[in-house]
Amino acid sequence: MKLHNIFHNDLPSNIKFSGSIAIDTESLGLNITRDRLCLCQISDENQNVYFVKFDGKDYSAPNLRKILEDQSILKIFHYARFDVGTLAYYLNIPKITPLFCTKIASKLVRTYTDAHGLKAICKELLDVELEKESQISYWGAEKLTEKQKRYAANDVIYLHKIKDILLERLKEQNRMEIAQGFFDVINTVCKCDCAGFDSAFMINHH
Repeated sequence: MKLHNIFHNDLPSNIKFSGSIAIDTESLGLNITRDRLCLCQISDENQNVYFVKFDGKDYSAPNLRKILEDQSILKIFHYARFDVGTLAYYLNIPKITPLFCTKIASKLVRTYTDAHGLKAICKELLDVELEKESQISYWGAEKLTEKQKRYAANDVIYLHKIKDILLERLKEQNRMEIAQGFFDVINTVCKCDCAGFDSAFMINHH
C-alpha cells in the first residue's frame, strides 16, 4: 500500500484511473445534509491510496467529479447508500454509476450471519483485523493524524479483493441479477435521503 499526499478540495488532473476504484468518505456525522463531507479516499487496483481533504468551502472538485461520472470505471463502496449520497449531494453529481456495494453483496451471499460490517467481512474473507477506533474522530481537523490516515486507507484498500470474492459467490448462488437490481436503485434511494424522504415508506403498501 502506498499512501499518496493529501490533496486539497480536488485530485490533480494528472491522476488517472481505469478498471475499478474503491471509494469511501468521512464526514462530521451521519446526517448527509447537516454533517459536511470532510474526506474522500480512493484506492486503485494496486492499493495506491489517494486522499481528497475538503475545507467545507469549495466542493467543485472537477477532476474528482469527472472520475466519479466516468462510466468506464467501476466504483466499489461498502455501504454505498451513505457514500454515494454524500458525494452526490456535496459534489452535485446527478448519478454515480456503475457501482458495486460490498455490504449489499454480503447480505445476499453471507446469509449465515448478521455481521455485514467491513471489519467482520475483512476478518472472514481476508483474515485481516481492521482497527475501527478512529471511526469516531474529528475529520474536520485541518491536519489528519497518522492514525486517521491509516484508518481511512484501510477502508478502501481491501474492497477490490472483497468485491472479487463476493462477486464470485453472487454468480455461484445465482443472485447477481438481484444484486444488480439493488445497485441500480442506490442513486434514487440517495436522492430520497437527501430530500428528507424515507425510501422504505415510499414503497410501503399502507
